[in-house]
Amino acid sequence: MKLPLLDRYILKSYLNVLVSFFFVLMFIFIIQTVWVFIDEFAGKGLDVSVLLRFLLYYSPKLIPLVLPLTILLASIMTFGNFAERYEFAAMKSAGISLMRAMRPLIVVNSIACMVTFYVSNTVIPLAEFKTYNLRKNLSKMRPALAITEGVFNDIGESNIKVARKYGENNKLLEDVIIHEKSKNQVNNVVIRAARGELKSEELQEGLQLVLYDGYRYEEVIQKNKRKKNDPHSRIAFKQYTMNIDLSAFNNVDLDETSNRNTFKMQNIGELSQSIDSLTKGYVSEIEGFANTVYLRTGIRSVSRLKKSLIHNSFKGTDTYLKLYPKSQQRQILKSAKNNIEMQLSNFTNQKRVFFIREKVINLHRLWRDDKFVNAYATLLLFFVGAPLGAIIRKGGFGLPLVVALSIFLTYHFAGTLFKNSAEDGSLHPFWGAWLISIVLTVVGLVATIRASKDKSVFDVERLKLHINLPLNRIVKRFKR
Repeated sequence: MKLPLLDRYILKSYLNVLVSFFFVLMFIFIIQTVWVFIDEFAGKGLDVSVLLRFLLYYSPKLIPLVLPLTILLASIMTFGNFAERYEFAAMKSAGISLMRAMRPLIVVNSIACMVTFYVSNTVIPLAEFKTYNLRKNLSKMRPALAITEGVFNDIGESNIKVARKYGENNKLLEDVIIHEKSKNQVNNVVIRAARGELKSEELQEGLQLVLYDGYRYEEVIQKNKRKKNDPHSRIAFKQYTMNIDLSAFNNVDLDETSNRNTFKMQNIGELSQSIDSLTKGYVSEIEGFANTVYLRTGIRSVSRLKKSLIHNSFKGTDTYLKLYPKSQQRQILKSAKNNIEMQLSNFTNQKRVFFIREKVINLHRLWRDDKFVNAYATLLLFFVGAPLGAIIRKGGFGLPLVVALSIFLTYHFAGTLFKNSAEDGSLHPFWGAWLISIVLTVVGLVATIRASKDKSVFDVERLKLHINLPLNRIVKRFKR
């Protein structure tokens, strides 16, 4: 079935802008991604294929961000061009309404909505899985001279920290601290030197480190554990040479995928299962904590005491304390105070634990709802952009670009703000994910209705009339 000529013209005008801007924006965001992760790539001797693979894995996560912005911009520009060239007026004179003109594009954007949902639910979890494992493997590929200042660097069987690197190729080190790893993973040897020098040329598969003016501390573990303190040795040196084996660093398998434990790697079904299990565990943990607190308060002992009292009813703590001498009363009050302080401290610590548990559950819910929100945004922003383009009656790259960026940035930052509020429980996860989309849906409906009636979004003249009428009446009354 051949499409009508008008539909083909509208589709061609829209898709030309959509496709061109999509690839331009994707390229810009990919360049920005390279800039963000440049520290992880630099100095590791990676070939271009590894970098391209990382960008390939990271690109699907950009689609839910780039595609809605492209659709918004393309719809504003397309219908702005129609209105500016009076093509939209010609359509209306021929009996073609705004909704009729939007019909072929609604079909196209509905397909884009389904594609975005598929990418969010299937492609992005797989890409996140691949990206996470690739970055894990890349982090192991440290070259011999890549020692970051001020932090401990895990190199070979040692952790090395330097205060400053200087000299030719940063071979000279200042204030060196080294923790050597033992077979039982206990830190028994610490070396500290005032200066150091890297000599990687001496070894093919390793790094030679020469230290000057320092000390070597070693804790001697005894077989007899009866003594509280183990002996240790302290040796001063003028020069000390270490050979660090780096062969394991040169044999990293970048295709290894052993890490799969984040909620970003799950689809909707897996997220629902995770939310269910996490919620059950959270509720069970709260119930267990409540029972523990109940037992620690000693309420059961007080209940048994009430039954053993001669009086028919418990008349408060004063009556209870009078049964004991004053010395024991002080001890009882002190014990109660200590118990309360301990319980308050326990509540504070447990509150942090519960906050983390709740935040993890909220993140799972937000990530699940976000897959639907991303798909809905591709259709929503079209219904916002198309009537706005018809209203502003301006095509090209000027005003449509400003309007599109203003709307999208407001949508994006407001959505991020609501999601952050939902993470810590200030807002329900459903509203955190959907609130800005619901608000923008109302804006899209109002804009579509007013554009269909050839009205602006805000009727400035009517607004002035409503403001001026009461002011004129007030002025007349004062003149009388």
